[in-house]
Amino acid sequence: MFKRLVMPALVMVICFGVYLVPPAAASANHIPNLPELDPPASSANDREEQLTLGQLRQKYADTFKTNGPSTKQVALTFDDVPDPRFTPQVLDVLKKYKVRATFFVVGSRAEKHPNLVKRMVKEGHIVGNHSYNHPEFSKLSMTAFRRQILHTGDIIQRLTGYTPKLIRPPYGDINEEQLRWAAKQHYSIINWNVDSLDWKGLSKEQVKHNILSTVKPGSIVLQHAGGGTGSNLQGTVEALPDVIEELRHRGYELVTLDEMLQLPKEKQ
Repeated sequence: MFKRLVMPALVMVICFGVYLVPPAAASANHIPNLPELDPPASSANDREEQLTLGQLRQKYADTFKTNGPSTKQVALTFDDVPDPRFTPQVLDVLKKYKVRATFFVVGSRAEKHPNLVKRMVKEGHIVGNHSYNHPEFSKLSMTAFRRQILHTGDIIQRLTGYTPKLIRPPYGDINEEQLRWAAKQHYSIINWNVDSLDWKGLSKEQVKHNILSTVKPGSIVLQHAGGGTGSNLQGTVEALPDVIEELRHRGYELVTLDEMLQLPKEKQ
């Protein structure tokens, strides 16, 4: 009798353990059907003093951006797309208000929902690279990091006709060796200076407050139009019309990142 009770319990524990491990975390270093890339250039970089993100922004100011010039422009950006639960709702609002925004695309999601990526471009938005499966870049080898960028770029190119120049690291996290590679390859790394914190499942009013209380000329606003299992982004969807109307009332022009930063959307 004891064995009959224990074995099902073990099976349940094992099953739930497997279910709770995010696929992205399990495969961050492995993306199928990609050729091997060169190993990290040198172990000397491992001995370099680690710089903070603020120090990296200063050192690589031409490559690493968190805001635009101090003009009456604001760029709305949306991460973790496409997601059929939330991305269409955000696109509907933007279309209604005739706003063009920037969407940072996760490659594995683009493979599953290609028509949503195509819709973004068709409706005048631009897309950037947000990795293949949302790992923390600084914890990856250089080979794995480059695979994340190159494979996602190829996926987006097939769907939109161009390989994005703009990269947003998941969690805003990147290290110096990765930044040097991105600069050499003519990418731009784009983070943000206004965080809606909508991923926390905040209410409409909380999302509005987080954006409108901190926005200023040249702000890059971080929101999400995609999330993980159980995510609730209705707050950001419901706040978006009021955010757009209030920003326009304050005299801001809502633009895409290529317009704000005077950069090509396409990698040269």
